[in-house]
Amino acid sequence: MFLELREIRKSYGKNETRTEVLKGINLSVEHGELVVLLGPSGSGKSTLLNIIGGIDRADSGEIIIEGESMEEMNRRQLSLYRRNHLGYIFQMYNLIPNLTVRENIEVGAYLSNHPLNIEELLDVLGLREHQDKLPDQLSGGQQQRTSIGRAIIKNPDILLCDEPTGALDYATSKDILQLIETVNQTYGNTIIIVTHNEAIKGMADRVVHLRDGMIRKEYRNEHKIAARELDWE
Repeated sequence: MFLELREIRKSYGKNETRTEVLKGINLSVEHGELVVLLGPSGSGKSTLLNIIGGIDRADSGEIIIEGESMEEMNRRQLSLYRRNHLGYIFQMYNLIPNLTVRENIEVGAYLSNHPLNIEELLDVLGLREHQDKLPDQLSGGQQQRTSIGRAIIKNPDILLCDEPTGALDYATSKDILQLIETVNQTYGNTIIIVTHNEAIKGMADRVVHLRDGMIRKEYRNEHKIAARELDWE
């Protein structure tokens, strides 16, 4: 198995203010899968994504990627793990304002020993004609495409997406989901999407429902549909 989570638990606060956010999460993900973590606000899905991404530490449990345990890594090893294995896409684009589209994407390439070809990636992203623009000259969708480019040019094993369409309108959200689907199909990266949007589960290989810090339902999607066919209010 490519990625395994074993009995992951996480709490915040102490004594009477202590809140248990994750209550023993067990999950296995195969290489190249597109997984959707679905749940309402407060279900623990973003906390789980941050723990997988090494941004936060679990109180207990174990995460194993390609046979290597994150819990046994020191700070330097954890930093290398994030650099070598992970790409991040957030709801906020966090682009560098004084760098062009191409330069923002190239920032990600500097973190990799085997980056993707930026010329090919600009075409996949649909950003060729915008490559010399600054972030404030772009639409929200174009900024999100740029942030996806910055994450994916590293050629990461796992692409973590935290509400990647949360700040976008319906049409642009569909475009971004199609792009994420294209990235998965073109480069074979494992992709984990956190969302509260039920419709997005239709494009997933595996769907995981979280509520109150626990996995309530998990299944392989037997009726997977293309991102362009997703529909929601």
